[in-house]
Amino acid sequence: MEMIQNADFWIGLMKIIWINIILSGDNAVVIALAARSLPEHQQRQAILFGSGAAVVLRIALTVVAAALLELSYLQIIGGLLLLYIGAQLLSEDGDEDEGEVEKASLFAAIRTILIADIVMSLDNVIAVAAAAKGNMTLLILGLAISIPMVIFGSAIMIKLMTRFPIIVTFGACLIGWVGGETIASDVALREFSAENPWLHYAAATAGALAVLAIGKFFQAKHAAKETPDANV
Repeated sequence: MEMIQNADFWIGLMKIIWINIILSGDNAVVIALAARSLPEHQQRQAILFGSGAAVVLRIALTVVAAALLELSYLQIIGGLLLLYIGAQLLSEDGDEDEGEVEKASLFAAIRTILIADIVMSLDNVIAVAAAAKGNMTLLILGLAISIPMVIFGSAIMIKLMTRFPIIVTFGACLIGWVGGETIASDVALREFSAENPWLHYAAATAGALAVLAIGKFFQAKHAAKETPDANV
């Protein structure tokens, strides 16, 4: 009760919620991209399970994120993984079969959401942990409250992607942009990045362009395979 009556508790809670609102935009895009190809009822499941599990992982990551960010090449690996995820999501054609394929696609969507969120949250959780100031109750409560916000944002993004397909391309490029930023932020490149501030933006731009190019290449390759079948 003393904690609830403490003004610092509520200020810290508001900080954590606000940080999550600001930093969860790209996570909502990933969730929407991964779930957009699923049937409507599975979209809800992917958003719900993916968002909930992602927040649990964020809580766990908060304990070790500072140490992880000091490991050389970890962010390079994570950034490359994001580039792969972005290209994969862009190249998907969205046609799914029924039954077991649908089930597999649901699990694949949740897996993609979790992997991307782990990589994209390494920097974010540092800000959240700083706002919590070691108060685990505050941290868990703040992240739990953020779940509906991420779910709501993801649901809106799916509707927008259905109505305006170009958003899918922009979303995939955003993942590539974050992937490039993640690579440039690695400990192994810290000194070089400090001496060359342009690297941060160059890597982010290169990441976005790489995802766009690779994704479009596989889209065209898939379309070329489908064309002979359509003419039969």
